[in-house]
Amino acid sequence: MLIVMNHTASQADIDKVIEVVSGMGFTAAPIPGGERTAIGVLGNKGYVDDSTIRDLPGVQQAIHVSKPYKLVSRDFHPDNTIVDVAGVKIGEGERPVVVGGPCAVESEEQILKTARFVKQCGADLLRGGAFKPRTGPHTFQGLREEGLKLLAKARTATGLPIVTEVMSPDNVALVAEYADLLQVGARNMQNFDLLRELGRIRKPILLKRGMSATIEEFLAAAEYILAEGNDQVILCERGIRTFETATRNTLDLAMVPLVKELTHLPVMVDPSHATGKRSLVTPMSKAALVAGAHGVLVEVHPEPEKALSDGPQSLTFPGFEALMADLKKLQNCLSCCG
Repeated sequence: MLIVMNHTASQADIDKVIEVVSGMGFTAAPIPGGERTAIGVLGNKGYVDDSTIRDLPGVQQAIHVSKPYKLVSRDFHPDNTIVDVAGVKIGEGERPVVVGGPCAVESEEQILKTARFVKQCGADLLRGGAFKPRTGPHTFQGLREEGLKLLAKARTATGLPIVTEVMSPDNVALVAEYADLLQVGARNMQNFDLLRELGRIRKPILLKRGMSATIEEFLAAAEYILAEGNDQVILCERGIRTFETATRNTLDLAMVPLVKELTHLPVMVDPSHATGKRSLVTPMSKAALVAGAHGVLVEVHPEPEKALSDGPQSLTFPGFEALMADLKKLQNCLSCCG
């Protein structure tokens, strides 16, 4: 439930509502606004009897919210959230960002060479996996902490903030020590212990949509992070599993404007994992920005044919340079039209 206060409500009125909600066994979450305060009621498992609330001084109305996510919802938080990743702002009204880098950190030479190149081309953040969740146990699993150290070297060399994946609650503190943006991969979208732990830290989180997750399940997963106090969450569409086999996944671009209607959180798109085909990354990156995405994540490798993971979907250096040129032209066009 969402309790909307009158614009004339006093702090004493707000405090009284919070006291009554707490007395009912629920958690009251005040949401200050430009003109009035709203109070979210959290912790209820079903319908909340609002008879003791709606007649309290200063209460304008009580809105029953049936969604399984509340803090993520625009009902509770109508204003857009801007996520700050080491000075790079991501969200509505900000310039779309580009995150570039290899699927996995393989060596110091590889990550430094890639970092310097994507920086030169205008990328805003550097991506690279140190912990790699792979379908099969006999494939490259990442360099782990050594990979994190190499990412930190690349950040020092280029100034690019880094985003890398965290796979378990036990590794959150370690990854947070190095990363500027912690990624939750598709396979861990509903790893609720991990989500709760990420909610307790004060670093931005990039939450990828699970390959079979509905929009409601996706936003409910984000709710786990916000419920623990961390509202710096970016949602990421990376394709969903359907009957189609011509591409790695099916890129659901309709979710971008839909999610922007439902939530205040920024949304990005990963066309590399969505399509699995190098030739499709550039057109789908452009389509993502036209759909309203706040940025894209693109895999780039100096020698994709030798990559230890996801080579077929990784852009070559010339390919990434061409992509950045195309995105710049597109953004100029969108700015003029907007």
